[in-house]
Amino acid sequence: MLSKRLSNITPSFTIGISSKIKKLKEKELNIINLSIGEPDFFTPDRAKEEAIKAIHNNKTKYDLASGLNELKKVIQNKLLSENEIYYEVDEIVVSNGAKHSITNSLLALLDEGDEVIIPKPYWVSYPEMVKLVGGKPIFVDTDKSNNFKVTVGELKKIVNTKTKAIIISNPSNPVGIIYREKELIPIVEFCLENNIYIISDEIYEKICYIDDYKSTAAISDEAKDITITINGLSKSASMTGWRVGYSASNREIADAISTIQGHLISHPSTISQWAAFGALSYCEEEMKAMVKIYKGRRDKAVSILKEIEPLSFIYPEGAFYLFIDISQLKQNMDYNGSFSVYFADRLLEESKVAVVPGIAFGMDDYIRISYACSTDELIEGLNRIAEFVHKIKNE
Repeated sequence: MLSKRLSNITPSFTIGISSKIKKLKEKELNIINLSIGEPDFFTPDRAKEEAIKAIHNNKTKYDLASGLNELKKVIQNKLLSENEIYYEVDEIVVSNGAKHSITNSLLALLDEGDEVIIPKPYWVSYPEMVKLVGGKPIFVDTDKSNNFKVTVGELKKIVNTKTKAIIISNPSNPVGIIYREKELIPIVEFCLENNIYIISDEIYEKICYIDDYKSTAAISDEAKDITITINGLSKSASMTGWRVGYSASNREIADAISTIQGHLISHPSTISQWAAFGALSYCEEEMKAMVKIYKGRRDKAVSILKEIEPLSFIYPEGAFYLFIDISQLKQNMDYNGSFSVYFADRLLEESKVAVVPGIAFGMDDYIRISYACSTDELIEGLNRIAEFVHKIKNE
C-alpha cells in the first residue's frame, strides 16, 4: 500500500554503518569512527546565546515562510563580502538544512521525468532527492586524472532535451576537491547554451584550504541567473542538529521555493534561525579556528596515507574527507557483490574502524574517511587501516 516511488529509493549506507557501529559499541568494543560527516566541535557560544535570548524574548511565533529577515540580511552580507555575489533579501530562502534547500530547489525546477546530471562520485542523497520529486538522476563518469571534476566534454555525451539541471558539489563531498574559476566558466557557458540550471552545493565552502575559491554564481550575471547557490551552517559553524540551510537564486526561483516551503513546513524553527544569526554575526573567528584544525588533521592524514601501499587518494583542498582508492587490493580479497562494502565490513569487524564504502557515492573501488574527529582518533584509525591493508596483502 506504500507509494511506488519508495521502491526506487536506495537505503542510506551511512545509517546502515551507524547501526553496525552501535551494535559493536554495545559490546564495549573500541570503535574508531571515521565515517561520520559531522564536525566534532560544539556550536559556538554566541550562536547558542542568540537562541537562548530569542526564547526568553518570546520570539517563538510564526514568521515568514522564507525565513527571518534579520537572518536573511546577514546571509546577504555574507554572500556579498565573502563570495562577491549580490542577492536581494527576497532572493534568499532559509530552510531546514542544505539538504532541504536542495530538495526545495528540485521541487521548484523539475517536472515528472526531467533529468538532473549528477557527476560521480556524488554525495549519497543527491540521486534519492531527484527520484523523490519525480526526476531522473543521470550519472556522468568523471576522470580520476582530472581529480573527478566534471568537464564539458563529459556533459556533452549525456545532455538532451530532458536535461533540466546539474548538481555540483564544491568543495566536494566525498573527494574534497575544489573547482577553480577557469574550470567553472566552460561549465557555466555550456549550461547557458543548453538552458540547464546549476544547483551549486557550497555547504563546505568555508572549510577551504586554498585562497582562490570562487562561487559559481559569482562567475557572471548570466551565471548567477541560472545558479541556485546552496549553503548552510551545519558544517561551517558545527550546527548540524539546528538544521539551518539556505538557497540564493533569481527572484522567480526564490518565490517558487518560498511558496513550496510555506505549504510543506511553514518555515524553519525561529530559534534555530536566531542561532544561525548569531553564528554569522559574531562567530567568524571560531569558524576560522575550526578550519585551521581541520587543515592540520588533513595534513596529518595525508602524511600517513602516503605510506600505506597500495592505497592512493585525491589530495583534498576543502571539506573534511579523504576519498581513498582501494582497487589494488581487489586481487587479494575474495568477495561477492560490492567490493567497497565487503572491504568496509571486514575493516569494521576485524580492525574496529568504520568508513563509508565508495559504492554509496557511486564508486565501488573507493572508501571515504572523515577527519572530523580528534587527531588522536584519526591517527589511531589510520594506523589500524595500515595494519589491515598489510594483513590483506599477505593473505
